[in-house]
Parts: sequence; C-alpha cells; structure tokens
Amino acid sequence: MRSARILLLVVIGILPAAPRSAYCAGVYPAGQTTRIFEPSHLRNWRGARTEGLNTTIWYPASPDSSERPQLLGPPDAPLFFAGNTALDAALAPRPLKFPVILLSHGTGGSAAQLAWLGTELARHGYIAAAVNHPGNNSLEPYTAEGFTLWWERATDLSDALDQLILDPTFGPRVDGSRVGAAGFSIGGYTVLALAGARIDQSAFFKFCAANSKKPTCHVPEMHTLGDTQQILARTRATSADSLARSGASYRDPRIGAVFAIAPAVGQAFKSDSFRGVAIPISMVVGDLDPIAPAADGAARIKQLDPGATLAILPGVSHYTFLDTCAPAGESTVVPYCQDAPGVDREKVHVEVAGMALQFFANNLR
Repeated sequence: MRSARILLLVVIGILPAAPRSAYCAGVYPAGQTTRIFEPSHLRNWRGARTEGLNTTIWYPASPDSSERPQLLGPPDAPLFFAGNTALDAALAPRPLKFPVILLSHGTGGSAAQLAWLGTELARHGYIAAAVNHPGNNSLEPYTAEGFTLWWERATDLSDALDQLILDPTFGPRVDGSRVGAAGFSIGGYTVLALAGARIDQSAFFKFCAANSKKPTCHVPEMHTLGDTQQILARTRATSADSLARSGASYRDPRIGAVFAIAPAVGQAFKSDSFRGVAIPISMVVGDLDPIAPAADGAARIKQLDPGATLAILPGVSHYTFLDTCAPAGESTVVPYCQDAPGVDREKVHVEVAGMALQFFANNLR
C-alpha cells in the first residue's frame, strides 16, 4: 500500500554501469518515454500541483535501439534499479498494432516503481503506460484528497488511455481491442475498479477503527496531513461530489483483463462488489505481506469473485514488488529494501512478470 517517500526528489538517471542482473529475454528492446496528458474535460485533480497525468510509457522499440540502465535516485547514489531501456527510441515497425497495459503504482509511489513490470511488457510486445496519480505520487507534495479519493485513480487510467489513443506517436499503433491493466497495492484496487468492482469505503474505516494496530491501516506518508478525521474533513470540504460517488462503478469497457499485485483495501469490498465484473482477474500476493495480507485482500477478493485466480508466493513481502534496490537504497531506505532470507527480489520480479505476460496473452486475444 505504501512506497518510499524518499522518491519525492527522484529522477531517472543514466549511468554506464550495468544493473545487477538482466531480466528475462523478450522479442524487442524496451523503449521508454514520458507524456503529460491533459484531458480537456472537468476532473478532480485532488489538489495536485500539476493538473496533468504525468505518464511513463514503456514500449517495443526498434530492433536497432540500444538499452541502457535506468536508475532511480541521486546520480551519485541511486536508490533503485529500474531495468534497461532505450530512452525515446523509435517504436518497433512491426506489427502495426500493439496491445496496451495500463499500470497503477502503490500509495505514495510513482510510475517508475513499476519499471520491472513495464519493461518486460514492452519487451514482449505491449505498450505499458503508468500514471503518477495526482496528489498521491512521490514526485509532488502529497494531498489529503490524493490519499482518500481512491476511485479517482481509475479515472486517471481511463483518461490516460483516451490520451494515449490520441497521441500522434502511439495512437496509430494502439490495438484498442486488446487493453488490460495491472496495479500494485492500492494500484491493485485501482485496476479492480476498472474491471467494475465497487467499494464501500466506510467499511474500510470501520475495520481500521476496530483494528487500529493493523499495518494496513497506517500510511506513514499521511502523517504530515493530520489524523484520519482531519484528512477526511479536508476531503469533504473540497471534494464532496467525489465522495458522494465513491461506491459507483468505474468500469472501463475497453479493459479486457486485470492483474492485481498485492491488492490493498480489501476490507472495502462488499458481498456484491464484484457482481458487475465480467472480465478475467488474476492476483498475486506474498505470504509475508503485512500491508496487504492475503487474508484481508486477495484471498477475500477471490471469495467474492470465485472466477479470479490467485497465487500466493512463499517468503514474499509487500515491498518485494518494488524495483530492486541499489546499494545506497539498501542502506538508506531500509524498510523498502528488506526481503526475507533466501528471497531474491529480481527472481520474484521475473516470476511475476511471467505470470502477467501469460495471463494477458491468454485473455487479450
């Protein structure tokens, strides 16, 4: 549910040194670029400084493209490895159309923290677009609305898809009949919302009131914004209209399948929350996850939607699904870099990326 606040000042750097490992081989080099999408219609920006959807795009690059390591953090002491990509490379000339996967990061995180998945999708022929969710991303100051209006994240991805289709470079190459979504933590909830799952947010707050010591109920990044009641009061003052539609459906009919990694806020789902869901759902979570434990999240969701598939990975915790830590990260953002003994984060990434690739290959035909 949470991600390293230290990434507030993070930029993507390029150094000649190779990262610690190579990811699984694919058909294409992975290209990478960015866009700031600015939908023309009225929308809730959640008090964000930038009223635009800052989006990282990974895509199949031309065969002659040269990948270089991408690192997150200060150039002299990067915190995370973000895979190898060819910045602003030309799109691969064939095929004429590529399927699209929308990506949603965890609470307080950033699109770049899903680079391990975005790059692999690109290498295997997908355009992957990851949005920095307004008011809830580590590149800008956090806002109360960014943490409380979860469902607006689904509108971010739908609007980003609209703009991607209109983009002069990517639009003509998008296969609109093959669109999926994948998300981590609260991003896992986000993609479930795109599938049509509905929530009762008050149920989550009631759960936390009765289980105040549960890690899932504590978001360190929110502490500077006040306690829960203060945050909710601020949100009511600015976004009463959004709160009033929190339980609505945010189904995007263009989405054909969703892949949820350690989905959070499972307590907000009700017995009928998945009644309107008619597309394939796949989930993966670690059995040592204290932030989005399977019992409260993915396993409960599977009970509500028996058709969903669920993989529980032994020894894997919540932050194992963040990018691989560089040495400086291992010493400075320790909670986000610690994995259980014997767990190789990069191997987990390869395994989970493989699950996602197989899932989308089977369901986005």
